[in-house]
Amino acid sequence: MEMTRRRFEELVADALDTIPAELTRAMDNVVVLVEDRNTEDPDLLGLYEGIALTERTSSYGGVLPDRISVYQDAILSICSDADEVVHEVAVTVVHEVAHHFGIDEDTLHRLGWG
Repeated sequence: MEMTRRRFEELVADALDTIPAELTRAMDNVVVLVEDRNTEDPDLLGLYEGIALTERTSSYGGVLPDRISVYQDAILSICSDADEVVHEVAVTVVHEVAHHFGIDEDTLHRLGWG
């Protein structure tokens, strides 16, 4: 499956738009990026790096933004058509945003966002 970076970024933006406004307003000091692949784990679809909102204390401050990376080439490599890409991007974005809110892998898998 092939797709331009611009179109893929639009899908990521669309997926972010599906997250309820009260949650996106609560997101703090986080950036969402599209990258080709994770260098350490090329099959990884997305990655959250940072300090989850539930783990931040009063000493939190002066830090670089958390990062949510969505890996375009990894997602495209497991999809056979555009509809699958839309679905995988949506699941990946929700999954990584959930980590920003402190939701762990087991809970996400149990809820169907694994």
